[in-house]
Amino acid sequence: MPADLTALLDDLAAEHADVDALVDGRDLAAPSAAAGWTVGDCLGHLWFFDREAAKALVDPDAFMAGLERIAADIGAYMDAHLDEARALGTALPESARAARATLLAALADVDPAAKVPWYGPPMSPPSFATARLMEYWAHGQDIADGLGVTRAPTDRLRHICHLGVRTRGFSFAVRGLAVPDADVRVEVTGPHGDRWTWGDAEATDRVTGTALDFALVVTQRRLAGDTALIVEGDTARAWMSVAQAFAGAPTTTDPERRNLARAEEQI
Repeated sequence: MPADLTALLDDLAAEHADVDALVDGRDLAAPSAAAGWTVGDCLGHLWFFDREAAKALVDPDAFMAGLERIAADIGAYMDAHLDEARALGTALPESARAARATLLAALADVDPAAKVPWYGPPMSPPSFATARLMEYWAHGQDIADGLGVTRAPTDRLRHICHLGVRTRGFSFAVRGLAVPDADVRVEVTGPHGDRWTWGDAEATDRVTGTALDFALVVTQRRLAGDTALIVEGDTARAWMSVAQAFAGAPTTTDPERRNLARAEEQI
């Protein structure tokens, strides 16, 4: 396994542990920040799609066959996935840990050159693992916000920021908008003072601030105007208004972007 994937899987496992620490001893019926979802629903959502992710890795044909049924009624599928998770009751945390272990093992064994099928375009194993890490961090934020807990940011935010930059074109295209030609320079500061950059250093459109704020915006856990991000230029402002580091239907207004009872949020 390439060293970069090994380190990435270590980071994914650390994100798993952070979610466990958030929910340990908590009432799973407590509301999360995801509209209409409890803490348990967030955990159940992660459990369900970890299980599906493992299937995509070890039996891609079976996973692809299931996509045809999903396409017939995505709303019913999303409702059913929560019902299935809720049916686990108090066994949910243990089931979630087991699903994560299976997924990590499948990622460790997959051919690094493989293209893994998913609800959006197929992905390389590193991109697939990064998408799962983003999901854990984002839904962990929903849980933390719902419980009134402040999480300490980690260097794992770099993965989410990178994904946020990589999905700039998608954020426009999924809304039927033309992708602007202008590049956007992103300069963010990590939790330990490291400077992380993407894009042309000479670009006039720029997004500057902390990695935490940038990650919150591209995962739609905060609006750009609610953060300390400095956004310069029309293209940068347009991007930050639609930034979406997860696949599925586009989200638009403030209430909609905080309502996670919608199509699956994977990249």
